[in-house]
Amino acid sequence: MLQQWTVLSLLEWGTAYLAERGFGEPRLHVELLLAAVLRIGRLDLYLQFDRPLLPEELASFKTLFRRRLTHEPLQYILGETEFMGLPFAVNPGVLIPRPETEILVEKALEVIRGIGNLPVTVADVGTGSGNIAIAIAHLAPATRVTAVDLSPDALATAAANCTRNQVSNVQLEQADIFADAFGTRTFDIILANPPYVALEEFGQLQEEVRVYEPRMATTDEGNGYRFIERIVSVASVKLNPGGWLFMEIGFGQAEEVRRMALAAGLAVENLYPDYSGIPRVLAARRKGGT
Repeated sequence: MLQQWTVLSLLEWGTAYLAERGFGEPRLHVELLLAAVLRIGRLDLYLQFDRPLLPEELASFKTLFRRRLTHEPLQYILGETEFMGLPFAVNPGVLIPRPETEILVEKALEVIRGIGNLPVTVADVGTGSGNIAIAIAHLAPATRVTAVDLSPDALATAAANCTRNQVSNVQLEQADIFADAFGTRTFDIILANPPYVALEEFGQLQEEVRVYEPRMATTDEGNGYRFIERIVSVASVKLNPGGWLFMEIGFGQAEEVRRMALAAGLAVENLYPDYSGIPRVLAARRKGGT
């Protein structure tokens, strides 16, 4: 890189370099990395194609670009991502929020809005970055959200994201769902995106996930159902009568999860598909209530 690089020439070179090595969406990734280095919006790059890069800017870009070449997720390199239109800090201590998890939040919000102005109590199991809890708290400010996680690092990130998104109706707690995480408390809604990847499938995951994202948030080190079964069991006693469980599940798990929910005495209302048509979100309800 001894030539004088401009925004356009670096975009073209970086895009071709990533594409040749099989990276998906290479242009988008280069744009986001370069925009972060230049501290401008991604679309602003198109207004500055002829702008020459300063040596320190080029050095910063090369550092970030090399990290992406190792398959480190773009979100970790940038230190942030977006979920439900809100900004979230992310780091290797928390799972990167996925678009399909927005389906879980959207379905929960439909229930919350149907309840009306009454305060709704919500529990988020394994909150990670806090994306689910904070999105609910922000978009339905009358809710009272209790968000639990076993990881102190995850809770620290979630606390920072609460501040960043200016929500005060989320209570963060360190707790183990396999212990008595909630005491005598009950909830109108329980939300969860548990580790549902089976150990035998973990080695087949993309390098970005398998190497960089937190293992404890990805696999249960077993058959993929350990956390799911526990959360269903907890929901059967910690939901108020008529209360709802919304839980993300993995590919091929729908029928077994349905069986578990029914065995726990829950009524399975739906298994919502993701954008690929795969059943992704369990919607189950504790019997009783209205």
